[in-house]
Formats: sequence, C-alpha cells, structure tokens
Amino acid sequence: MDAYGHANNTVYFRFFEEARIVWLRSLELGGPEAADGPIIIKTSATFLKELNHPATVVVKTYADKAGNTSLDTYHTLTDADTGDLYAEGYAKIVWFDRVNRSSTRLPDTLRVLAAE
Repeated sequence: MDAYGHANNTVYFRFFEEARIVWLRSLELGGPEAADGPIIIKTSATFLKELNHPATVVVKTYADKAGNTSLDTYHTLTDADTGDLYAEGYAKIVWFDRVNRSSTRLPDTLRVLAAE
C-alpha cells in the first residue's frame, strides 16, 4: 500500500512477472536451471482502476507477435470477484542464452503459441 491507501504501481509489475514465470514454467521453458530463458527488454502498464487491500486478483497472459529472438506478451489484471479491470500490461521478452550471454532463437513452442 502506498500513502494514498492503494497498491503501489510496482505491485502490478510483480503480478505480471509472476504470471509470466508461471506461464513459461507450465510450458517447461526458461526455468532458472535452463541454459536459456527470457529477459525483459521493455515493459509498460496502463493503470485503469486503483487496487485496494484486500483483493483477490486474476492475471492473464497472452502471447502475440513473435520475432526471431523476441516475443510480445500482454497481461490483464482483474478482480476475481467482480471482473473489474485494474490494469493492462505489456512486456517484450528476448530469449537469452545464459552461457554465451547473448540473444538466441525463440523456442518453437512460443512461436506456435504466438501464431495461434
């Protein structure tokens, strides 16, 4: 909570991050033990409604445009009870080779999802 009694804007980004991690793990991609994985090169959010404590939220993640090494992802943050939309988010991820310390080809699994 911030001085105005609602969730600080950084909390929204944490929700988006957690959703991306859970989503990628469900695809068995990019875990901390893997030789490659995602890094964020750009992120943004549009804050539509203040989030007050207590609240139960739902975060949905969507894959969009896939490039050679990158993928655009979008998020929605809604109230689990009312369906009210608190925020929309965006993150461009680049697939990163952790050994060579450089970008690498996006996994085919993500390319297929983005094409659907």
